[in-house]
Amino acid sequence: MNLTHAHLLLNHFPTVGMVVGLALFILALISKSDDLKRASLALFVVIALLALPTFATGTAAQLALSATKGVSQTMIAIHLAAAFLALCFLELAGALSWIGLWQYRRHGRISSSILIGVLIVGLISFGLMSRAASIGGEIRHPEIATGPPPVEQEEPPPSFAQSAGAILAGYQWAWAASETLHFVGLCLIFGVTLIVDLRMLGVMRAIPFATIHRLLPWGMLGFALNVSTGMLFFIGAPPSFYVTNSVYFWKLAFVMVAGLNTLYFTVVDEPYSVEAGADAPLGAKIAAASGIALWTAVIFCGQMLPFLGRSY
Repeated sequence: MNLTHAHLLLNHFPTVGMVVGLALFILALISKSDDLKRASLALFVVIALLALPTFATGTAAQLALSATKGVSQTMIAIHLAAAFLALCFLELAGALSWIGLWQYRRHGRISSSILIGVLIVGLISFGLMSRAASIGGEIRHPEIATGPPPVEQEEPPPSFAQSAGAILAGYQWAWAASETLHFVGLCLIFGVTLIVDLRMLGVMRAIPFATIHRLLPWGMLGFALNVSTGMLFFIGAPPSFYVTNSVYFWKLAFVMVAGLNTLYFTVVDEPYSVEAGADAPLGAKIAAASGIALWTAVIFCGQMLPFLGRSY
């Protein structure tokens, strides 16, 4: 099994997941069920995390097909542009969903503006994801195309992703600024992670977790900075820059599991119920120790890309 196989497997999850998530979310709005709202929002967060390796492995599939005869390179370029746009909206839907989950845990309700935003962005994401999936299927199965095939061009026009990547690669200040924001985001993530997880492990027992819970949005701000700048690095580099490096995919895997770890501390009752002076339950301690280990692994893989892989 290679990365192309992984892409063929992964690309079903965001598309099908959005169908299930939107159906569940609309049902929750109609029935006014807070439990269904939380379940659908958590599903959107998971889909947003899964979209990251889906896009990365798609670039690996593009590289594998670049020298294959009979495959339209123009269609691949169109598919890449559609997939990147869908990825941006999926990540936005995931971010809004996480804010809604944090609000519910903090205030016992989710603001109507967040619910409306999730619905609108979710519907747009589903439409864009369906279009990207349809174009992807037509690359190898032109018989399912509903319209005339695009005119094959020797040099397809650059997509938004490629244009943004060219700007990042062409201006040293742009890459340096993105690197700075990336490390600021990493500092926010790891700083908040240490405070939250060390409290669960018995440090700062005088502080209830409900107080520390207020710091989680700062950690998620760091996560948003890292995802957005990481996407810029990915599209700004040549297609083979990251996808031929196994360490990069280890980093992606750790980021996904670390994101689920953050979701645990956002929605689960166990850690939130820890009062001042109280000891955290075993499950929360395991999650805390795992969180520190996971983000340490993310940092290690990111720093070791030049040494353990072939990125530079």
